Amino acid sequence: MAKTLGDFIREARAQIEEWDAETAHERIEEGGVLIVDVREADEFTAGHLPGAINVPRGILEAAAECGNKHRDERLCNARDKTLLIYCASGARSAMACATLRHMGFSEAYSLSGGTDVWDAEGLPLESN
Repeated sequence: MAKTLGDFIREARAQIEEWDAETAHERIEEGGVLIVDVREADEFTAGHLPGAINVPRGILEAAAECGNKHRDERLCNARDKTLLIYCASGARSAMACATLRHMGFSEAYSLSGGTDVWDAEGLPLESN
């Protein structure tokens, strides 16, 4: 039987840890968290978590691989850092987080509910 998007999301969530918005905000305030927005560039520009870098889900693996010519130095050199991965709802970030964990990023966490919940809780967003 063919898998659905929901199947992929459920499988990813079974392999990762998620932070709720409050926990994520606290951990960011403590410092040392690389914040990775896996939404598309136009979504990022419209509003993102302060300090976030934009690595769209479609190029994540290339950006995270230090040997790739399309790497993002900030991401590929962060294997030993704590990462918060987020998107709009938490679905893309769950799949991205699972991928990064498979790639050796052991401290990658997904933001549960994404920017939808972050914004609803009145936490800060910035735009370009």
